[in-house]
Amino acid sequence: MAAKDAFKEPWRYSTAGISIALRVTPRGGRDDIDGIEQLADGRSVLKVRVRAIADGGEANKAVLVLLAKSLGVPKAAVRLLSGATSRLKQIAVDGDPARLGEALRQLAQLKSADAKSTDRGN
Repeated sequence: MAAKDAFKEPWRYSTAGISIALRVTPRGGRDDIDGIEQLADGRSVLKVRVRAIADGGEANKAVLVLLAKSLGVPKAAVRLLSGATSRLKQIAVDGDPARLGEALRQLAQLKSADAKSTDRGN
């Protein structure tokens, strides 16, 4: 249980779905979710990397597509709320908030566990 409490979840629930705080790395080599990270100010964010460059909104589009695919929702259900020109973004995902929250929790735990196992291998 201590590992679960290590990071506050970087998403908030609403009646329409969920909003997620992200830290995006454009030109990250692959399109992937890298787990949860705590920023220096104490906020938690979901770390996301995309291959696309941060030019003309290409990275933002790639982030929206990645989240839609990862969460099993239509692309139209995922939209950028804020941070169009920043690495820190707020994304809204429409759908069942409980299901979306559980899917994010599983993705974040899986990626955090993968990162720990590969860090030890290097």
